[in-house]
Amino acid sequence: MTATGLALYTSAARTSSARVISMYSTSFGLASRLLTRRVRAGIADVYALVRVADEIVDGPAEEAGMDAAETRAVLDALEAETLAAMRRGFSANLVVHAFAATARDAGIPPELVVEFFESMRTDLDPPAVFDEIAYRRYIHGSAEVVGSMCLRVFMLERPGLKISEDMEEGARRLGAAFQKVNFLRDLAEDRDRLGRVYLPGVARHEFGDAHKDVVVAEIAADLAAARHAITALPPRARKATSAAAGLFAQLNDRLSKTPAAEIIRRRVSVPPAVKAWVLMRALSGRGTR
Repeated sequence: MTATGLALYTSAARTSSARVISMYSTSFGLASRLLTRRVRAGIADVYALVRVADEIVDGPAEEAGMDAAETRAVLDALEAETLAAMRRGFSANLVVHAFAATARDAGIPPELVVEFFESMRTDLDPPAVFDEIAYRRYIHGSAEVVGSMCLRVFMLERPGLKISEDMEEGARRLGAAFQKVNFLRDLAEDRDRLGRVYLPGVARHEFGDAHKDVVVAEIAADLAAARHAITALPPRARKATSAAAGLFAQLNDRLSKTPAAEIIRRRVSVPPAVKAWVLMRALSGRGTR
């Protein structure tokens, strides 16, 4: 039967979210192929909203001619519209509507959304040097809560399965690992184009091998904790999350072997053949070992 009314609108909204993600993330596309169709759509809904918020604070709004006050107002409006859509079940913004539909289905609470947008505001007026507290707070809002959102979407594969404390911790640690990898991989662009260095105690021109080694070790510890929790996920979500964790583990390994002086000049990446190998390991069930 052809969808009509709200069902058709929601389907169109989810198509738009999937398109947003396909334009921005190849790693997401690879790993998400292992998810069930409904869960894959829900994860795309989450990441599309995150991406739109990122784009507001990461340059496109400024390129359009908006000043800092206007950019903040747009970000605030996006948060308000997202929270309102979660309450009422509708938004004229297709990405927001898709996220709200998934949030209502999966039980994503509003407080996770509020914490996420609070971290995004930090990007509008970042400190010259992040201290440890600001660093941890930013990771929590920008990444750990996104991990918690995704965990709730994964559970749509097995609606009767309850979220344990270990699963919640694992989801947050995996989100943190992804964010820390991005801090290192994107350090050159963040520093030179956006004027930000998120690593604690590191000023714009002070990044060295000692700083890098600390973050690489943190990432390895986060991934190890996440792998333990991944085994409790529903089967398809377990394979997809194992693939994503494997891809970021490969990135972390390459970052660990790349001198800091090189990291601040170029973006480290994983070759396509290695990505395919990681995906095959996850499909075979060996990705969490």
